[in-house]
Formats: sequence, C-alpha cells, structure tokens
Amino acid sequence: MSVTSTVVKLNNGLSMPQLGLGTWKSQAGQVEKAVEHAIKAGYRHIDCAAVYGNELEVAAGLKNSGVAREELFVTSKLWNTKHTPEDVEPTCRKTLADLGLEYLDLYLIHWPYAFQRGDNPFPRNEDQTMQFDDTHPTTTWLAMEELVKKGLVKSIGVSNFNSQQIKDILEKGSIKPVTNQVECHPYLNQEKLLNFCKDHGIVITAYSPLGSPDRPWAKPDDVKLLDDPKIKTLAEKYSKSPAQIIIRWQIQRGVVVIPKSVTPTRIEENADVFGFSLTEEEMAEMKSFDCNGRIIVPMLNGAPRDAAHPHYPFAIEF
Repeated sequence: MSVTSTVVKLNNGLSMPQLGLGTWKSQAGQVEKAVEHAIKAGYRHIDCAAVYGNELEVAAGLKNSGVAREELFVTSKLWNTKHTPEDVEPTCRKTLADLGLEYLDLYLIHWPYAFQRGDNPFPRNEDQTMQFDDTHPTTTWLAMEELVKKGLVKSIGVSNFNSQQIKDILEKGSIKPVTNQVECHPYLNQEKLLNFCKDHGIVITAYSPLGSPDRPWAKPDDVKLLDDPKIKTLAEKYSKSPAQIIIRWQIQRGVVVIPKSVTPTRIEENADVFGFSLTEEEMAEMKSFDCNGRIIVPMLNGAPRDAAHPHYPFAIEF
C-alpha cells in the first residue's frame, strides 16, 4: 500500500512533501498507531508540536514504521512560553529527545506572541486571562537561526504570523522562513497572505484544512465545511469525498496540507488525491467560498483570548 505525493521546493533548496499527517488533538493511545499507519501507507511528512503533548507517542510511531529517518520529513514547533532566546535551544533539544531524533526537518515558532516563561504552557492570572510576555517574535527568530547553524534543524519557519511580522523577520534576520503554517480552508482561503508569501518565496502550510470539525469549542449549530452542498456536488462528480476535494484544491494551489486523522481508512482516503485534477473553473469556484471564516482563535468568555497581546497576529487584514 502506498500513496503518491508531490513535494514543494523550499527557498533554501530543500524539499517538503506537500501532504502530511497532522497530529493536533490526536488522543493518547491513538497517535502512535496513526503515525505508524500513515507512514506505512506512504506518508513521509509528519507535523507535530510540543504543546500537543503527544511527541513521545509520535516517536514510537516513527520508530515502528520501519522507514529510514532520511526518508521522513518531521516538523515540530516552539511553544509560546519558550520565546526567550536562551530557552529556544534547550526546548528544541527536549523535542528532539522526545521524538527520538537527531534533527528536525522543520521547526516553527508556533505563534508570534509569547506567554510568561516557565513550564506551565498556559500560565494564567486569577481571572483566567493569560500571563503575557512581550518578547518580540523577531528576537525569537534570531535564536531559531542558531538551531540551523548548529545542525539541530534543517529548516525554520513560522506559524500564525501575519505579513507585517514576516516582513520584520525578512528585514532583520539572516535566514528566510521556508513556510508560514496557518489556518487555511475554502472558508478562509488566505489568498492575500498566500500571495504575499509567494512573492517572498515562502510556502503556505494549511492547518485545519477540513475546518477542524473536532475542535473542542465547536458548537452544534456551527457551519461544517465538509457538509457544504457545493463541495458535495464536486465530490459526487469525481467519486471522491468532500475531504478529498478540499485537499486536492490545496495541492493544486501549491499549498502544503496536513489533515489530521487517527482513523486508518481516513488517513488513506486523505492521501488518495493525486489521481484527478479540478478544472480551472472548479478551482475558482472553491476560491469563491471564502467568507473570512476563521475558526482557530483561542477564546475566553466569548472573546479572542489573546487579542490584547501586542503581537497578536489577527489585528490586521493579513
């Protein structure tokens, strides 16, 4: 059993598989088997993060797959409590130890804003608001560059950064981010950010590409992307699932896509997207679904939890 995947060329000359397995929200006891199954099914790109709390299980899945390390592309992310420059290398080394790896293919700054330093990933005040730290994301980036120089990581990038935050890195850094990993799906197609990143040789990676129906704060009456009748019509035309149509759309846009699943049949289905193509008209139709439908915004008491942070990324258009 295998899947055919494509790769995107990164601005440092390295390549990244365009389809990967996401591991956010993958429960303990499930993610090890999911990673192992995905790799045995032909996936070569696994997307992880320390804050997901499952990198030890991911490590077991990587090992049990029997696939050589050099054939795999493994991503992890630096969490918000570790933005101070002196924390960056020890945190990366902890992730490497947890994943059982000597290097990461890609390491991202998970969010541009920092929380108070320490081992509690979600430090809170008495009123449950977050305890912020004002470390500038570019300051953290300059420490990330040292990881490349030391051979701990092959590529570095960002996640949830807006165009202004990326511009600052481009002006002050010596290594260009290879990717910006952001929420991206037909209801939030990120066209302006995508074009900005393309202009600077930066790839967009789409997280929650299927609308994250299992997000913890989803309400029963929320619109579900996978139930969209127009996407269902396209799925019927191609004898594919709505998820396959959405993933195919991203692939054709040149976007890296990392759908999450722990279900073996779904993992295989999500990868079966290379034997057909959407027409230009269908691509344009999918693009027209955009409604600025952002759903991955940490909330507190009905409002964006981190909007008061000076480095909150969603205060500008893109």
